[in-house]
Amino acid sequence: MELEHSNQSHWIPLADLMTGLMMVFMLLTAAFMLRVEQTTTLVVKEYEETKSDMLQALQKEFSKDLKQWNAELLGDMTIRFNDPTVLFATGSAEIKPKFKEILKEFFPRYIALLTSDKYRDAVKEIRIEGHTSVAWTGQNDPRAAYFLNMGLSQARTRSALEYLLSVPAVSSHQAWLIQHVTANGLSSSKPLKPDDKSASAQQANQRVEFRIVTNAGDKLDQISQQLKEEAQ
Repeated sequence: MELEHSNQSHWIPLADLMTGLMMVFMLLTAAFMLRVEQTTTLVVKEYEETKSDMLQALQKEFSKDLKQWNAELLGDMTIRFNDPTVLFATGSAEIKPKFKEILKEFFPRYIALLTSDKYRDAVKEIRIEGHTSVAWTGQNDPRAAYFLNMGLSQARTRSALEYLLSVPAVSSHQAWLIQHVTANGLSSSKPLKPDDKSASAQQANQRVEFRIVTNAGDKLDQISQQLKEEAQ
């Protein structure tokens, strides 16, 4: 009886110790998760505020010009140039004179805004995206037409990028532009209305877009890595 009582006296403090350690571990885990949640929330909030501010700034800067350029500003800060008859000749990567005039007026103001002290650190990439219809004259194989249009859209965005980097008004930003502006030919992979095969829909798919990518994702990755290192 005394031996049994002695064993119980030994195990009770040990059980209390294990319970205490478990509670400490749970509290530390809860505190860590709370910090992760708070930090993530702050980054997301900062991203949403920056996106909203940048969208308003773009609207203010270009609202009077978009209609005459046949362009539009989307909610994700993308500026889309819609009129294929102004952009490039059919099957050609050479920029039409009218589109050169538009780009020469648009791009310096666009870059001045994005390289300002308020937004410069938030911009990860500026994507010049070229989009085409699904068709290719004389080609009935959809796969072959896709790759022919891929080559064309890539040539067009490269041509646009080369022209934009030659504009004298942005020469002071050359180093930054080379690091941040990319040319992306997407062929017919991103149609505006995937189920609409009409001629007007296919014409609308022939467009050039300037898309801003922020560094919000990079910030979240950095914070995640930092928290992992602190937890080790």
